[in-house]
Amino acid sequence: MKQVKPLQLFHKLVKTTQNERGRLMGLDVGDKYVGLALSDFDNKIASPFSVLVRKKTNVKLMASDFKSLISKYSLKGFVIGLPFDRHLVSSDAVQMKVFIDNLRRTNMLEDVEYTFWNECFTSKNVELLLKPLNLKHPVHSKTMLDKFAAVGILQGYLDYVNRKAKAITPE
Repeated sequence: MKQVKPLQLFHKLVKTTQNERGRLMGLDVGDKYVGLALSDFDNKIASPFSVLVRKKTNVKLMASDFKSLISKYSLKGFVIGLPFDRHLVSSDAVQMKVFIDNLRRTNMLEDVEYTFWNECFTSKNVELLLKPLNLKHPVHSKTMLDKFAAVGILQGYLDYVNRKAKAITPE
């Protein structure tokens, strides 16, 4: 896995032909689950995809899961939510970076590029949206929250990079 700057990841996708173009996956890394969102092939719209149970004891199994997803859904990169705080290093940020380092150390995802995107308030906003649904089962509620938090992360990224790309290339 190779970390790249946010615009770098997108520019590589834009430079490919329509047939080679892949999709991006948004990740909301939590303590128990990793929420997943998937972009369309034009990389403009993020949709909720799934939730992986976080396997802390067997990271190779998670890397294998990601490798399967990369192949099956033509993924070209990950947009990983990171809680940015200019003044503090949060325990969530440390936990997420440890997760990524552990995935990198498996050497199973060498061709994958990833970037970080600010996820501050993503889960809180999703909680507000899901509250009226009155989801009773805690696991169902949590996995729904994680999926839609991943959508918020990926959609925020896609909106930003598409706006930047549009500003650079006038119509």
